[in-house]
Formats: sequence, structure tokens, C-alpha cells
Amino acid sequence: MPAKKVAAPESRRWLMFAILLVGAFLPPLDFFIVNVALPSIQQSLGTASSAEQLIISSYAALYAVTLITGGRLGDLYGRMKMFFVGLAGFAVASLICGFAESPWMLIAGRSLQGVTAAVMAPQALASVQAIFPESEKPLALSLYGAVFGLASVIGQALGGILISFNLMGLGWRAIFLVNLPIALLVILIAIPLVRETRARQTTRLDLGGTALCVLTLGALIVPLIEGREAGWPLWAGLSLAAVPLLAWWFWRYEARLRQSGGAPLLDPAALRAPGLGRALLVALCFYSIGVFFLLFSIYLQGALRTSPLDAGLVLLPFGAGFLLGPLSTKQFGRVLGAYVNPVGMALEVLGLVLLAGLVTQTPMLASPAALPLAVSLFLIGFGQGLALPTLMRMITERVAPAYSGMIAGITSSTLQISTSLSVAIIGGIFYTLLGTDTAAAAITYAFTVSLMCMAACLTVGTGLSITLARQPAGGLQTAAMQPAE
Repeated sequence: MPAKKVAAPESRRWLMFAILLVGAFLPPLDFFIVNVALPSIQQSLGTASSAEQLIISSYAALYAVTLITGGRLGDLYGRMKMFFVGLAGFAVASLICGFAESPWMLIAGRSLQGVTAAVMAPQALASVQAIFPESEKPLALSLYGAVFGLASVIGQALGGILISFNLMGLGWRAIFLVNLPIALLVILIAIPLVRETRARQTTRLDLGGTALCVLTLGALIVPLIEGREAGWPLWAGLSLAAVPLLAWWFWRYEARLRQSGGAPLLDPAALRAPGLGRALLVALCFYSIGVFFLLFSIYLQGALRTSPLDAGLVLLPFGAGFLLGPLSTKQFGRVLGAYVNPVGMALEVLGLVLLAGLVTQTPMLASPAALPLAVSLFLIGFGQGLALPTLMRMITERVAPAYSGMIAGITSSTLQISTSLSVAIIGGIFYTLLGTDTAAAAITYAFTVSLMCMAACLTVGTGLSITLARQPAGGLQTAAMQPAE
């Protein structure tokens, strides 16, 4: 039988890779950059605490529920095409945010940013898999993971710099409008360089599953965010009560679609892998820290009267740790083996506890000592950066290769849902403890309790991760699916 001919690697693949990394860089950048700007937005637009939470969680939630759909659109219509559609849509959404005259206009723009980011981001990773030979994929994927750390570094600092410099009198609006020249430059450079990739055999998009997924998550997240501010009205309780029914309906719909030979958005067969449920629970605990940046910014600017620029710079040790963490997983893996993930999460817990102790012991209105503060933040960032790539691998290795693309999308969505729940639940605890009191002591107390809530969630995740490290990964034995490329 003649040997299969191997296609020559794309000659411009590293240049294409640099362009495609914009799709991985912009979504986390716009999550981090907004946290520093929230106090300025509140002063300008008069946003309530629930609206502040929605500015964060609407983006994260819609990004989460449309990630899998965004990847599927790339399969159907071409990944490069959908990358450009997502990038252009993200630029339009940023324009809406930049010229928002009300909190709800800003929330609408942020929601559109979340949807378009979810169309753009999956195409980058899928296309990288298509253009690199096997020998170069490990390096490319390591750099892809490190981009999230770089986004956290730049996002926190850039937000403070843009607000403090007040470029052209734009104030906080500059943090959104800065996306426009980036998107335009990438589109002009990328169009003549990239080539199209898509799945060889595809079926129709699961519109019913997508709609049910959005309904289920919306019924959960919206009342968690709005319920406290509205005094927990009847609609909030009914919405939460409907979540199990909607989830069951979604599950049954996907199972029937699978049985009839369709391509469900979430294939129930993929969730039967041993230990996968626990691994996804670890992912759900992982971004309980998602609200940290919002609350830390409120603590710095509300209790300590720190400027937006200084607030952004204070978080640089976290960003540096998050950047170095993914690049250190190989070295730590040689020593710790399967326990890299729980060790990384344990470092996050240690950093959060140290920070809570430092804040508590610092005299009121005084800034925490610089070195202990930097060490605490670095531990949190480094632990998260160390644990993130190993968490992704811990989940995807538990299923058969035929399911790897779907599980990667599910994992990314779970992490984004974790962020939304963090903002809704732990953010809700913070604002409940704070009430109408804006004194430094009240902010400090609410912030400290919130830190311990994050540490508790990550401790649960660490324990689950340890049990998974002791259990060998075993994928499902399933019928082969059509190759993605």
C-alpha cells in the first residue's frame, strides 16, 4: 500500500500564528482591562453595583455559552472567515462601549463583545492545529497558553495608563476604543497572508442545543446577579428553580439528537469518561478567582484611594506570575508528575490567604507593604498560570481522541461560566457585606471575606484534583469520528 503523502508545512506559519494569536489575546485583555476602569465608569455613568457586575459577567457569560458554537461556525463556514467576522464584530462592539452614554448601552456593547470574541477565539487555536507540523505544535501551544498571562500583564497596566493619561479627553472610553486600530491593522495585514481551513465533513449547526444552552445558563446567572439588588423578587426564585428543568431538557434534546445521528452541541457520550465529571468540577472551581480583579480594584481605589494607574501597576506581579506559570509546567512536571495541577491551585490558595492576612494586619487607610503584597500576588498568578495548561490536559486526556475538540470547547466554556458564577456569587457576598457603607473599614472587611471565599473554592478544587492525579486517565472507546482536518 503506498505511503500517505505528507503535505509540506505552511511556509508563513509563524507569521500567521502571530496574527491568529490576536484572537486569543483580545478576549482576556478586555476582561482584565475593564476591572481597573470600573470606578471611573461608575463616576461617569452612575452605575449601580449590579450594573458593575453585569459589565463583567455579561461579557464572560455570553463568551462562555457561545464558545462551542463559535468553533462550530468555523468548521462549517471556514475558520479564517469566522476569525475575521469575529474580529470585525469585536471592533464594532468596542466602538459601542467606547461611546456608551448609559450603563445599559455599555452592557449591550459588552454583551456583543462576548459573542464576537467567542466567534473569533476558537478559530485561532483550530487554525494553529492545522498549519503546524507535529514537531512544532508543542512550542506553538505553549506560547498560545502564555498569551493569557501576557494579556493579564498588559490589561491591568494598560487600563490604568489610558485612564490616567486621559488621551484626547476620552478617560475610561479609551480602554475600548484602543481595540479599533488593533483590529484594523490585523485585518489589513492578515488578509493576504492567511489561508482558509475548515472541517472536511460537517453537518448543520445545532441551533436547538445552542438556544437551550443559552436559556439554561441565563436562567442561572441573571438572577444571581440581579436578585440581590432587586431584593430577591419572585422572578429570580422562579428562574433559579427552572434551571434543573432547563438543564434536563437540554440534556434530553442533545441525547436524542445524538441517537438520531445528528451532531449535538454537547455530546452526552463525551461526558461518560471516567473522572471527567470531577475534572470539570475542578474547572468550575478554578476561576472562582475571576471576581478577584474587580474586588481588588475596589479595595485599592475605594479603601486606599489609589489612582487607576497605580491600581493597574500593583497587579503587575500577578500578571508576571501568570505569564511565567505556563512556561514552567514542563520543568515542574519532571518533579511533580501528575500533581502539577493541585500544586498550582494550592499556590493560589496560599497567595489568597497571605493577601487576606496582609490586608487585615495593615493599618486602616495605609497601603500594604510592597514586598509581601508583590509576593502574594505573584503566588496567585504563578499558581494559576501553572495549573491552567495542566487542567486543560487533565480533562482532554480523559476522553477518546475523537472527542478532543468538543471537550476543549466544553472546558473553555466551563472556565468562563466559573468566572460568571464567581462574579455573581462571591461578588454578591462582597456587596451584601458592604451594603451602603463606603468607608475604608467596610470595604476592607468585605474584601477579606471574599478572599477567603475564593480560597475555599480553590481548596475544594485542589482536593478534587489530587484524587484525579491518583486516577489514571482513561478515554472512552468510541466509534471513530470524521477527522477535523
